[in-house]
Amino acid sequence: MSHYVLIPGAGGTDWYWHRVVPLLEDAGHTAIAIDLPGDDESAGLPEYVEFGLAACAYEEDIVIVAQSLGGFTAAMLADRLVAAHRPPRELVMVNAMVPSPGETPGAWWEAVGQLEARVAAATAGGWPVEFDIDAYFLHDVDPDVAQSGADKQRPEADVVFGSVCDIAAWPAVSTRVIAGDADRFFPLALQQRVARERLGLEVEVLPGGHLIALSQPDALVAALVSS
Repeated sequence: MSHYVLIPGAGGTDWYWHRVVPLLEDAGHTAIAIDLPGDDESAGLPEYVEFGLAACAYEEDIVIVAQSLGGFTAAMLADRLVAAHRPPRELVMVNAMVPSPGETPGAWWEAVGQLEARVAAATAGGWPVEFDIDAYFLHDVDPDVAQSGADKQRPEADVVFGSVCDIAAWPAVSTRVIAGDADRFFPLALQQRVARERLGLEVEVLPGGHLIALSQPDALVAALVSS
């Protein structure tokens, strides 16, 4: 039995993982979706990591799973657990930002060429070049699921984008990178390149867009428990 610590992306709402948690529990594991203070201008990555540490307290066989912006928190959390001689069994990046040591989330976009990759994919795929939530995030999410979370969304505070990923090197933890083949925000080709360049890893491709935990929870959980 593993203990899955699920880190959300921008906004920090634990609701993002609400379709994944019961599936992990049905598979015989424990899971906790962290609710981060995404809209709190006094809370940056260090504070986010503290929430992660609390979710790992007294647990063994920890698997950290990160979505989008949550990749920064996940890398730092894994690093802290390694330093505490409690290394997680696995770190899984799901359509996640893979940070370099000392990088900020605000600098990541230009460093990896996210805008250029997004525009190129939109031009080739025929969806709007200008960012639109429905076109980029909700295009493959069941409308009823999306509507159920409408009142749970919150903005991400600017302070986080200036927070430094405080690691000296990528944590010495078994790492997997999972990407949705229909992710329009972080196109698959971008995620494949970043994973190779920064981690020397190949991406595991699943069906689904950027919000894969909402659109394809069964496929995602099957992948998470397969290792």
